[in-house]
Amino acid sequence: MSSPTPATVKFTKQRLNFRRSWPFHLMLLPGVIFVLLFQYLPMAGLVIAFQDFKPWTGFIHSPWVGLEHFRSLFERPDSKQVIWNTVVISLLRWVFGLVAPFLFALLLNEVRQVTFKRTVQTMVYLPHFLPWVILGGILIDLLSIEGGLVNRIIGAVFGIEPIFFLGEGNWFRVTIVISDVWKECGFGAIIFLAALAGIKPTLYEAALMDGASRWKQTLYITIPSLIPIFIVVGTLSLGTILNTGFDQIFNLYNPLVYDKGDVIDTFVYRMAIVGGKMSFGTAVGLLKSFIGFALIVIGYRLAYTFAGYRIF
Repeated sequence: MSSPTPATVKFTKQRLNFRRSWPFHLMLLPGVIFVLLFQYLPMAGLVIAFQDFKPWTGFIHSPWVGLEHFRSLFERPDSKQVIWNTVVISLLRWVFGLVAPFLFALLLNEVRQVTFKRTVQTMVYLPHFLPWVILGGILIDLLSIEGGLVNRIIGAVFGIEPIFFLGEGNWFRVTIVISDVWKECGFGAIIFLAALAGIKPTLYEAALMDGASRWKQTLYITIPSLIPIFIVVGTLSLGTILNTGFDQIFNLYNPLVYDKGDVIDTFVYRMAIVGGKMSFGTAVGLLKSFIGFALIVIGYRLAYTFAGYRIF
């Protein structure tokens, strides 16, 4: 009798593995169906980006216009400003959204008093679980030029006039970035704290025996150990870099700051939902998705080139 071929052996093993794990596949089935129905099936509606979509005729009978909406995006006088605002705010949020959790994790790692450490962690984590509807109302009260706590402190300490944080373009950008860092810093530090927990204690013991101070241990052991995960986190967040936080900006902005604070997401909301130009809004969203995909591919290649991580 001839011995079974490698392909036959592999197929037999796969059948045995499936027989043993079919309950897990069955448990996975509802999630797969959910993703197909609500994530992939709606992608068929992207066709309206190339149509003059009319809700009463549906996307099947709506007239085809090709790339007209994409051309319109770049021809509109306010589109360039919206794109520039998106790029500036996104880059600022991306940079500070990476650096702040990184530094917070390093500082928290140096705290030796357990009770104080856990209290600080809890206090910094809490804002992440509050929606921007609530935080927006809190910030509006705190930053008000008429009796707001922040302006009162600034006036008392520095003796300057109240600052219109939510009504002046440049200050609005600063407010957006700082408030986003304040909300997400604690939650973003979790992955860095987990990486810190994975550093071998023997490295610190050897450095201590060689006479390294705590600062040198951080500089030559802790930070180099976190750099790879820092690059991976930054790479994975590249795909969503153009998502400038619709909930945050929508709850804080107003017509006074459209020139510096209006971004793609809020622009699409006004054009598609308020203005009824659904095809135009879909075209803008599709273009943003393609750019995000390209950034992910570029980021993964950079991560592999500079950090040695092959993500795909």
